[in-house]
Amino acid sequence: MSGSFALKTLTALSDLHPNMANVKIIGIVIGKTDVKGFPDRKNIGAERYTVSFTVRDSPAHFVNVASWGSEDYIRSLSDSFRVGECLIIENPLVQRKEMEREEKFCPATPSNCKLLLSENHSIVKVCSCYEVDAKLLSLIHLPVKESHDYYSLGDIVANGQNLNGKIINVLAAVRSVGEPKYFTTSDGRKGQRCEVKLYDETEPSFAMLCWDNESVLLAQSWMPRETVIFASDVRISFDKFRNCMTATVISKSIITANPDTPEANILLNFIRENTETSALENEIDTYWKDSVNLSEIVEVYTVKQLKMKALKKEGKVDPFYGILYTYISTLSLDGQATSVVRNRCLGCGYIVNEASNACSTCNKDSAAFPSIFPSFDLLVDLTDHTGTLHSCSLTGRVAEETLGCTVNEFLAMTEEQKTALKWQFLLERSKIYFKLVLSHRARGGFRVSVLSCKLADPTEASKNLSGQGNI
Repeated sequence: MSGSFALKTLTALSDLHPNMANVKIIGIVIGKTDVKGFPDRKNIGAERYTVSFTVRDSPAHFVNVASWGSEDYIRSLSDSFRVGECLIIENPLVQRKEMEREEKFCPATPSNCKLLLSENHSIVKVCSCYEVDAKLLSLIHLPVKESHDYYSLGDIVANGQNLNGKIINVLAAVRSVGEPKYFTTSDGRKGQRCEVKLYDETEPSFAMLCWDNESVLLAQSWMPRETVIFASDVRISFDKFRNCMTATVISKSIITANPDTPEANILLNFIRENTETSALENEIDTYWKDSVNLSEIVEVYTVKQLKMKALKKEGKVDPFYGILYTYISTLSLDGQATSVVRNRCLGCGYIVNEASNACSTCNKDSAAFPSIFPSFDLLVDLTDHTGTLHSCSLTGRVAEETLGCTVNEFLAMTEEQKTALKWQFLLERSKIYFKLVLSHRARGGFRVSVLSCKLADPTEASKNLSGQGNI
């Protein structure tokens, strides 16, 4: 540390005790919540604002810091620093922590104290990384829980609804980070959400939801297929809409990116090996979830118009996208499971040779390299009043979202349950986002992949029966 922050003037977090005066600490911010407003009970009609964060100065010691005040002060304080920055905090009020109340909503800390910042007496300064000891900066990569104290994604899926509502730790790699989606609540407050897809050696894709601005901002800095995260104290829930388990970042959560632990390094090596062996990255992304933003797809077609457009595109290689309002006229869910579910390679997304159980694309043998997972691999027929599109591809995550169940949940169903599931979709008009690629080997000279399939709103569908796509 440079001379500008003389060590003798600083108090270590380990030495804090309630009602201590003239305290000056330095720490790295490892977690932070959004600014929140509450009705001021002393001043009817007015609001008080608060923000809280967690700082750490050594592997064993970190503490929660909170501040209450006017909207201008709290927003200014919050905007002055981010997770990962180092702060000098002068003259905070050192209070005894109310264990039960505090740890219900705030990150659990080893300290029996908490710090309160006062607008009039406390000072918060952001330190340049050049002024701070490297040991302090390195703490951002140290999880706040024991490195082995976590669930794998496969453990969560296997435990299923037994974990519903539980708060646990998760170690996983980042597969993708969704765009922030903005919304307004019923009482007029603005918010945003972001969905992060995680994966590890045991599960190819698992959703983690961020609902507050700070965690959304943090997630945007993660590099897909390069970042590993240790998420401490996330809530596990059963998502009825998707019919699967998900994780949610809450006010107790602290997320450590690229943790410096043996377990994280093993996972990092796993994702690097898989990325390096992926020669056809674009095809992988198409399999996992097409990279196109569905909200940008607006052209509506009938089946006949789509076939005409494909004929005019002959010789061109670029795919094109659109929307269909059709019935699923063929959906083979019951019968042989092997025609519905196929093994794919986690490294490249391609179907594995079932006889050799090896991936011909990656040249990986699953016995030596356990990177095989079961995936939906459906061919569906789509029909409207103008004709039928045969053998359209409905695979992977899109199939799971459409059917409302994971592969493992589907495989556990009885034949009667599979038949009932099939009839939920057959002959029901659906709104389908598609991708069409010309292929001389495919029936009709083109191949259609379903990017999204949901039951259509009748009014919306009736307005679009004639199509409007540019042919």
